[in-house]
Amino acid sequence: MSTVFKKIIDKEIPAKILYEDEHCLAFHDLDAQAPSHVLLIPKKEIKSFNEVKAEDKELLGHMMTKVPEIARLLGIAQDGFRVVCNTGSNGGQSVFHIHFHILGGRALAWPPG
Repeated sequence: MSTVFKKIIDKEIPAKILYEDEHCLAFHDLDAQAPSHVLLIPKKEIKSFNEVKAEDKELLGHMMTKVPEIARLLGIAQDGFRVVCNTGSNGGQSVFHIHFHILGGRALAWPPG
């Protein structure tokens, strides 16, 4: 079954895309939890952190190098930001395609949940 993220990757549904390359895509979250809230997703379908394989290390490493670039595009790099990856139902994952939330634009509280 195709997730909403796969449909965004395939351009079947619109999204406000901030960044895209051959490996990943970043777009603004429709249910923003901070003034800046972007989701970074791999184009490869990986259900969750529990499904990550050794072969995915280059892809995930590539994505991690894009996080500060995306934060700079959002104008939140200097003041700070948070990166979150929810895993499984108890971890708050609602779309089962691994994704990273990049949040900023205000002071973020701790603990988050």
